[in-house]
Amino acid sequence: MKVRIEIDDSVTEDEVVIRCHSFDSNTARIQQALTELTDSTQLTFFKDNAEYYMPIDRILFFETSSGGIDAHTADDVFTIKKKLYELEEILPRSFMRVSKSAILNLNMVYSVEKNITASSLVRFMGTDKLVYVSRIYYKAMKQRLDERRHL
Repeated sequence: MKVRIEIDDSVTEDEVVIRCHSFDSNTARIQQALTELTDSTQLTFFKDNAEYYMPIDRILFFETSSGGIDAHTADDVFTIKKKLYELEEILPRSFMRVSKSAILNLNMVYSVEKNITASSLVRFMGTDKLVYVSRIYYKAMKQRLDERRHL
């Protein structure tokens, strides 16, 4: 693989072009890595009467609750003023819908306990928090976790 950088003073926005013979798994991994490197998703989190601004990579998962959408970190819970489908559109590829009521940060997964007849269980390191993964999302989640392992 050749890597070439061209500097052009007339360019107003940086652009990365991947020129390849065919779109394969290597090309997909390069595209994913570039996307995550350049992603600058900013969200505002709320708790009590305060607004919080923190990197989204601290979030373990987003989950619907009676008060809206909760954003869980290892040791705290914040609310967010967005719907799950809106989050799906703006979050980086490291986040994935795993049930009707949850979006998971794949980078924070510690273990997955598969249950053939019901929802599987995802655990996170350093916390007792967990998320259930619906059967219909399980296979896609496992594929995405495997992709991340090969980056």
